[in-house]
Parts: sequence; C-alpha cells; structure tokens
Amino acid sequence: MDPAKFRPSSAFNSPHWTTNAGAPVWNNNNSLTVGDRGPILLEDYQLVEKLANFDRERIPERVVHARGAAAKGFFEVTHDISHLTCADFLRAPGVQTPLIVRFSTVIHERGSPETLRDPRGFAVKFYTREGNFDMVGNNIPVFFIRDGMKFPDMVHSLKPNPKNHIQEGWRIADFFSHHPESMHMFTFLLDDWGVPSDYRHMEGFGVHTFVLVNAEGKETLVKFHWKPTCGVKFLLEDEAVVVGGSNHSHATQDLYDAISRGEYPEWRLFIQTMDPEMQDSYDFDPLDVTKTWPEDVFPLQPVGRMVLNRNPDNFFNENEQLAFCPALVVPGIHYSDDKLLQTRIFSYQDTQRHRLGGNYLMLPVNAPRCPHHNNHHDGFMNFMQRSEEVNYFPSRFDPARHAERYPIPSRPLGGRRERAIIPKENNFQQPGQRYRSWDTARQDRFVQRVADILNDPRCTQEIRRVWLGMLSQCDASMGQKVAAKLQAAGSAL
Repeated sequence: MDPAKFRPSSAFNSPHWTTNAGAPVWNNNNSLTVGDRGPILLEDYQLVEKLANFDRERIPERVVHARGAAAKGFFEVTHDISHLTCADFLRAPGVQTPLIVRFSTVIHERGSPETLRDPRGFAVKFYTREGNFDMVGNNIPVFFIRDGMKFPDMVHSLKPNPKNHIQEGWRIADFFSHHPESMHMFTFLLDDWGVPSDYRHMEGFGVHTFVLVNAEGKETLVKFHWKPTCGVKFLLEDEAVVVGGSNHSHATQDLYDAISRGEYPEWRLFIQTMDPEMQDSYDFDPLDVTKTWPEDVFPLQPVGRMVLNRNPDNFFNENEQLAFCPALVVPGIHYSDDKLLQTRIFSYQDTQRHRLGGNYLMLPVNAPRCPHHNNHHDGFMNFMQRSEEVNYFPSRFDPARHAERYPIPSRPLGGRRERAIIPKENNFQQPGQRYRSWDTARQDRFVQRVADILNDPRCTQEIRRVWLGMLSQCDASMGQKVAAKLQAAGSAL
C-alpha cells in the first residue's frame, strides 16, 4: 500500500466511521460506560478523541479582517504592460492565472454584521508560475496612518473598549486627534462609501505604492486599482439597519449565491504609474499611504480582468486558513519605501505564523501551484513528503541550483538613522478636495457622522476643538457645519 495515496483528503474516505488513527468505530452514538447507566470510562479513546478534536476546532481569529468571504477564479491580462514589468503572469494579453480572493471587514469580530461602518479588505492571491503574488488591499485607496509604528495603537482605538468591550466614539476621536493625516481616510469611512452594499459592488485598491521592474531593470512606481463591472453601491444608515437586521451575513451570501447562479462577478485591474525620478516634483509624497495620486495627472491604465467563478469547497480550509502577506511578490514587482508597507512585510507573515503555525504556506490554499524547492524542513505540523538525504546547500549530491537572476530595484540608499515624520505631510488638501466634490446632501450626511462621534459624552472640549481645527483646515465650511451640529446638541466647544 502506498501511504502517500491516502494522505488526508475526503476523496479517500472509508465507507465506515474510524478514529483519526484509522481504527474502525462500530458505535458512534454511545459512550463506553460501566453498565448501561454507570459512569463513563476514561479508556473510551473514541470519546476522548472526538471531544478533544471538537474543543480545538476554532483557531485564533484574525486580529483584523476576522470577518470575511472568499471566492476563486482567474485573472486574465487584457493589455500589454511588459514594457513596465517582467512579471511572468503579466507577460502578454490572454495569459490567465488562477487566484483566490478574500473580502472582509476590518475591525469587528468574526461573527459581526457585514453592514457595520468599517473599511473592507480586498485581498487577492495570484497563483503564478513564479510563485504566489499577494495583493493585499482595501476598498479605500488611502489609510489612517502612514507609519506602521502606530498600527497597533490605531487598531486598539478602533476596537472595543477593553474594559466593557464596546466600540466607543471618544476613544476613536481621542486617538485620531493626534493624527491629522487620518482626515483623508475619514472622508471615505464616514462618507456613504463607508458601508458598501455588498462585496460585488465594491472597488479595491492596492493602497500602497509598489515598484514595477522590467527586463532591463527600469523601475516604475505603481498603484493598483480594481473596478467592478457591475458598478459601486453603498448602504445608507436606514438601509443598513434593514439589511443587517434581516441577515448579518448578507454580503457573504450575496457573493456565494451570485457565483452559484452563474452570475460571476468581475473586476477590471487598472494601474497608475509614475517615474521615480519625478516623485519629488509634487506637493505630496507619492509613497505616503494617506494620499491618492490625482487621476488627471496619473491616468488609470487598463491591465486585465478578474473573474470569480468558483465558491470555496470548504469555508474553513479556503477562508479561515487562507493567509495573505504583502511580502509575497514575484519577479517584476517589488516593494517601495512606503513606511506602512515596509512594516506590513514583516507583520503579516508573523501573524499568520502565530495563527496557523510556522508551516502555514504548506496548507493547500496558501501553497504555490508552481514547482518549488528549499531546505525549510520540519517544524510543527509539517506534512511534506520528503525522502532526500541532503538538506543543506550547496551539495555535490543535490542538483538543485540557484534560480536565474532577475532585476530588482537597485537605486542607492543613503541617510542617517532617525525616527522622523516625512517632510511633505500636506494632510488637509486632498480631504478638502474630496469633500467639495460631493453634493450638499452627501456633505450633510458626512458632517452628521463626524458630529455623532464628537458628541460622545466622554469627548473633551479639547478633543472637539482639535478635530474642528483639522476639519476646518480641510474645508472651512466643513468645520463650521460640524461645530454647528455640536452646538445644537449642547456639546461644549
């Protein structure tokens, strides 16, 4: 018998019940007792194994993005960008690459409603011929902070109060009163944009700036954008109450049902590009994750399309165990010096090793679909079939060699070690422009949502004044309208 043939897979199920070790189970209904009414015996291995396995069914939920839904499909190149990148999966129009996507809410728990005001995760894992590429983004093109040093504090402020486990506005207002760079993010989160109607009608963004490298080694800064072909839709407060009250998993069900019906959701991938030599020419820092690149200066360029045409075969295996990391790039795509991206490169793989174990990339949903080889042996739950005698490199007994060299960013780096804020903060121009692009009704809804947070009884006069100062620097009328709302509610200014 070849034991490898029977490695864990429901395809090789026996026709009768067994223990995990394969022993037959002739009674899966009754515990082993002394007599028909006596106490249960500790020697009942079957019972102990069954309960012990059940007790461990839940793995730690994600600290952020705990609530999510996955779907599988493919990416197809529609436009040639081989002059910008040597990435194999982008080599020519018509090339298709299998992928899996996970949409998620960010702050709240695994069982929370999908109608809460919250950023949405938009993470795509491409199974390319050169390894996996994880594009780990959100449905909002900017972020709250620009330095990963503040990420734990930011998440703590948005999470429920550790004393009472209630999300409270005063904690959010307090933390972000120290971070004026967050104003742009709030013009998305507290806008109608903050509650997507479902995952299918939602844009996606790579958020960070990355670097494309072509075969000659030429570098190009890039931002990624996903545009749904079915349009973008949001839920206003009254609508969200009705939808969430009838089905707290409405977005997950909408995605699953649409794919089951054959109405496959599709997104178009666009990029914005910039010459690295020009990045100091603008009034904002192109690597600042709290900024967008103006589309009239950096137009969207089409690249390809993503079609989701298969639901997960098992929610746990292909959603809960699905693990993304922005460190996973392929030749032709590289990291920029974006401070938040640089910290995520470490943090995401670290949290996956904590949540799933050191060998999480062996799990089928996370493993590359291309041949791969290294000497990363053993560790907890390592199920790789190995028969090699040589587990070191180099060796005259092992023909494995280095891969062919590929171009990477090579510009020289220089400077002093320091902890510093970027020179071009420019925190208020873009949020002000965004606010002024809305009609009056949309502006009023945004103002009311800001006022609702600042009306929290535990918000101090100082916190409100700081926020009004920041809002007024974005747009004078915005600050005035929020102040009027606070005064009408009797909040001290």
